[in-house]
Amino acid sequence: MDKNRLRDAARNNIVTIMFIVLCAVCMAFSGYAPNYVLYELFGRLSRNMFIVLSLIIPIVAGMGINFAITIGAMAAQIACLLVLEWGVPGVGGLALAALLTVPLGGIFGFLIGKLLNRMKGQEMIGSMILGYFANGLYQLLFLFIFDNIIPIRNPNLTIKGAQGIANTMDLSREGGFAYSLEKLWQLPASHAALVFAAVAAVLLGVGYLVSHRRNAKKLAVQLGVIAAAAAVMQLPAMKTLFSMVSVPMATFGVVALLCLFNVVIMRTRLGQQFRAVGQSGVVANAAGIDVDRVRIIAIVFSTILAGWGQLIFVQNMGSFQTYGAHEQVGLYAGAAILVGGASVIRATNTQALVGCVLFHLMFILAPAAGKNLFGDAAIGEYFRVFICYGVIALALVMHAWSENNRRKQAASALRAGGKA
Repeated sequence: MDKNRLRDAARNNIVTIMFIVLCAVCMAFSGYAPNYVLYELFGRLSRNMFIVLSLIIPIVAGMGINFAITIGAMAAQIACLLVLEWGVPGVGGLALAALLTVPLGGIFGFLIGKLLNRMKGQEMIGSMILGYFANGLYQLLFLFIFDNIIPIRNPNLTIKGAQGIANTMDLSREGGFAYSLEKLWQLPASHAALVFAAVAAVLLGVGYLVSHRRNAKKLAVQLGVIAAAAAVMQLPAMKTLFSMVSVPMATFGVVALLCLFNVVIMRTRLGQQFRAVGQSGVVANAAGIDVDRVRIIAIVFSTILAGWGQLIFVQNMGSFQTYGAHEQVGLYAGAAILVGGASVIRATNTQALVGCVLFHLMFILAPAAGKNLFGDAAIGEYFRVFICYGVIALALVMHAWSENNRRKQAASALRAGGKA
């Protein structure tokens, strides 16, 4: 039995195991110092974690990877343009952009959900093609409608000598909100570990009290692990290892809030409906659940959250390409969550976060490893793209294989029952 469990665990996490091995090999040949790798990794994680977590709800609801989060990113970029035009700077500008993203993302998500309800069983390819279609409308909006039908008075936002929005939006100009979230509160990694440990301990204590003081032993173990992790981060060796890392506490705090939101909503009635619809739409419909409505709500949540994730990304970068910043959002986020061990039918916060770490660690290490191994950094770049598409293809193949096995087992059980 133990061997079977080990084999099943290895098979279910083959992508994650493969990436751990690849990252270890690339780290060995990259020539990078560990403290530099951690510095780059934390920068990428602060930009990308939120948008990867936005994929969880549609997966739980049985709609697969929502590649249409690119449309949520478009909504965020429309909000950015409006905020820059109005000249609202700093955190206030970021908050206004987030507020504007809600109705835009909500409308777009509703339309996406309505369409995907007519494409049941083909949601992933449908959302991907829908993203390409929406990109054409987005180009029309920014090249023709803005600065032509809708006037744009800020000259820094428009194409010089022509009409339309400039190719790059610089959020660091006067009236922009570049780095506004990062600048709110930054701490060295050792101090950040103490803060996160204290917050986690408080949340666990509240959860223990809410559950009527059950599982005291489990609580003690969890608190012990948290305290040990925080203590390890205070060691001189760990402080040296993380010497280049300055943790943007507000950004990671927002990510933690989204993780908490995902946990809490899954314990509500709506969350149970997400799970029921994801397990079987037919059974959920027979139980009186409005399946189409639940699926639309899942996509609306995902689209709005993806828009907020794109806002976190662009303010961290300080600028973005107006016509291209959103194009690879769905692909990279989908690949990242699959790397963490998620599938097209099951995903958790842990899988999303682990996948984000491994996927972006590979992005940091692959070019340098390719250069040192083969004398050409471009080989590492090609390898990254191959891995990105390959991990999605592998996940889809494994899903189809497991579904085929499940159908065969069900058919065999049905035949055995008939003979009996």
